[in-house]
This record gives sequence, structure tokens and C-alpha cells, in this order.
Amino acid sequence: MAKKEEPKIQPNNELEKKIIESFEVFDHSGKQVVDVREIGTILRSLGCCPTEAEIQEVILATENKEATGNVPLINFLPYMCKVMTEHRFYPASAEMLLAAFRYFDKEARGFLTKERFAQLMLEEGEPFTQEEFDEMMQTALDPVTDTITYEYYINQLMINLYFYENRFYQDTDTGNVNFPILLRYLHKYRLK
Repeated sequence: MAKKEEPKIQPNNELEKKIIESFEVFDHSGKQVVDVREIGTILRSLGCCPTEAEIQEVILATENKEATGNVPLINFLPYMCKVMTEHRFYPASAEMLLAAFRYFDKEARGFLTKERFAQLMLEEGEPFTQEEFDEMMQTALDPVTDTITYEYYINQLMINLYFYENRFYQDTDTGNVNFPILLRYLHKYRLK
């Protein structure tokens, strides 16, 4: 006997709608299931900045226990709603980024060399892939000085975050920004 197909999950609010839309991009079968290898990309498309360990945590919590290697939307949606309302996997604040850059800028010059930045990003901590690093350098590297002027770079990151969040609070049907929600967000997590 064929297994009965589950009804399509309908969003109850804007957050659920965003999560479902991001999930569906990678649901190639249309059966509300994605391959576990897509979870990191889905999380990043939602504005999250998880470590590899955190991606594994999401997979462990949401993976289909009977068909390993797959994550069904019915498991992913409630988990991600909780993650996002708790502001987990959010990018570091501007203050934290500035402190980190200053820690590595022993001479207090206001910049890191391209070589030192590459060493930090590609070899230490949780290293970036070369592709991730190259993409980051498109914004980070000052083409005139061939260095990373970190206060400028951090400002660029914060501007990108602001516009992402602004888009997140935009009504997808009308294009209007829900200002009360946006203002509450900016007040609580204001960018300095």
C-alpha cells in the first residue's frame, strides 16, 4: 500500500513564511524534504551564521530518524522558528568584530595585511574554504592599499545586515516595511 502524502505545510506568520521559502528552494522533490547537506546553505540564507558544529546540531535535531540523510520541513520549521526567535546563530556584533580585529592588530594600525588576514581566515579556528575567503575579500580588501581596513569592513558588514533585516521585515506582497516590528528590532539589537 502506498504511503499517503502529507499535506503541504502552510505558514502561520512571516517568520514561518521566510523559513518555508528558504527550505523550498532546496526541496528538489517537492515532498517537503531536503538533503542534510543543504542545511548549512538554508541556515545562511535565513541570515544565520552557524559554525559547522551548530549545523550538525540542527541536522541532529531535525533529521528524519527513519530515512537518515534527509530533513523534513515538519521537523525543520518548528526548530528554526525557535532558533530564530532566540536569535541563535546570529552574526557577531560590530563591537565583538572590532575587538577581534584589534586583538590581531598588535601595532594598532587600523588594518591587517592581506597575508595575515588570509592566515587567520584559512588556517586558524574554524577555517573558511578558499571560495568563502575569496568571496569575503571582495568586500574586505581595500584595492588601493591591498589591506583590510577593519573599521570600514565592519561597517560594510553592518550595512549588509541592516538591509537584510530590513528586507526580512518587509511585507512580501506590498513591499511595505512593517515599521513597528523593524523599530522594535533596531531598538533591541541596534547597530552602533
